[in-house]
Amino acid sequence: MEKQKHKRSSFSGKLGFVLAAAGASVGLGNIWRFPYLAAKYGGGIFLLIYIILALTFGYTMITAETAIGRMTQKSPVGAYRSFGKSKWLTLGGWINAVIPILIVPYYSVIGGWVIKYLFEYLLGHGQALAADDYFSGFISNGFSAEICFLIFTMFTVVIIYMGVRNGIERVSKFMMPILVILSVIIAVYSVTRPGAMAGVKYFLVPNLENFSWMTVVTAMGQMFYSLSIAMGILVTFGSYMKKDVSIEESTENVEVFDTAIAIMAGLMIIPAVFAFSGGDPDTLQAGPALMFITIPKVFASMGLGTVVGVLFFVLVLFAAITSSIALTESAVSTFEDELGWDRTRSTVLIGAIMVALGSLSALGYGPLAGVTVFGMQFLDFFDFLTNSVMMPIAAIATCLLVSRVIGVEQIAQEVEQDGQSFRRKPVFNFMIRWLCPIFAAIILASSVANAFGWIAM
Repeated sequence: MEKQKHKRSSFSGKLGFVLAAAGASVGLGNIWRFPYLAAKYGGGIFLLIYIILALTFGYTMITAETAIGRMTQKSPVGAYRSFGKSKWLTLGGWINAVIPILIVPYYSVIGGWVIKYLFEYLLGHGQALAADDYFSGFISNGFSAEICFLIFTMFTVVIIYMGVRNGIERVSKFMMPILVILSVIIAVYSVTRPGAMAGVKYFLVPNLENFSWMTVVTAMGQMFYSLSIAMGILVTFGSYMKKDVSIEESTENVEVFDTAIAIMAGLMIIPAVFAFSGGDPDTLQAGPALMFITIPKVFASMGLGTVVGVLFFVLVLFAAITSSIALTESAVSTFEDELGWDRTRSTVLIGAIMVALGSLSALGYGPLAGVTVFGMQFLDFFDFLTNSVMMPIAAIATCLLVSRVIGVEQIAQEVEQDGQSFRRKPVFNFMIRWLCPIFAAIILASSVANAFGWIAM
């Protein structure tokens, strides 16, 4: 393998990796996508299937990507190249590397929206936020949306500039415990509202009558996005992991953390919306509409609505930041490895890319509303391209890399570096060889079909 041109950064230990990886996983998808899908596709039965998939599909992909990163000590492009010079290996590495570069600009736009709502709640404008036309008015105002986006971007870039230990690890160790505490507080408040227990029962108690194959497909897709699989992040973070840290235990910790936060998000939102709507799950809308339209209406109808609104959007902001710094770090690591640049120059480059591409998304509902790509606004297009097309392809590439090139035994040796046995090796072996590539192909097919209106998800 090629010798690194620069000294590689590292996490201080297991806790640093787990909190950073969990921070990458716990993002906006957990909060605005998971509750909506859970409500739409059967509540408790959706949750049960999600947990089973996280313990099998999710576990396998996290372990594989982390092991590849630590084995090679490189970001995705270099990691793939370490195992051969073939065109498909090069392409697989670059797809994994480019995904976070394309995601973080539009993700930062949404982070800017969160900053705007938090600021307004702090000013006591909760009732104004609940108005039907507030959100559409805000995002159509190009100047306001752009300023909020730039603030979020600057915050992310500064953390990245500070480095792995002083930036990413330190911020994750601060933000993740607060995120957990806030989610518990809001969940307790939500489930104690009058009429909320119907929502709790629907969400937590599996009902086979609500099962459908779309429940499995959507749970599979959500788990895939939620755990930050196929974004290059886990390969990068794995390259920062010390050899004496247990990959298997760390993976299990990330699984538990992410799933727990997803459940908390369900308990924060589904019971509150049930109480607000009189038990109508259809009130839960997909995507931004849930967080920026429905939730403010729910909070406005509650006692202590402003306080809860502040706490909720602080939580959402922390979730957004921990994910954005993970995405950005993956890009910076690629620039350092492939261009031979230092952290400063690499950070400036990704910052420039974020401003350029992110501005298209920030202005896409305002001054650039008339400009579309395949009939989609810039933000929707970048989301479709990365989440629906590139990420499933990247996951299939990783499965093929492990099963056909590296070999399960070599991955097992890396997992056992800390002296512990690879307890779930049979699960890993079966999943990576057979089910994971099939699942990724199903996610690819269903996501594209949904985007073009052939099926409804």
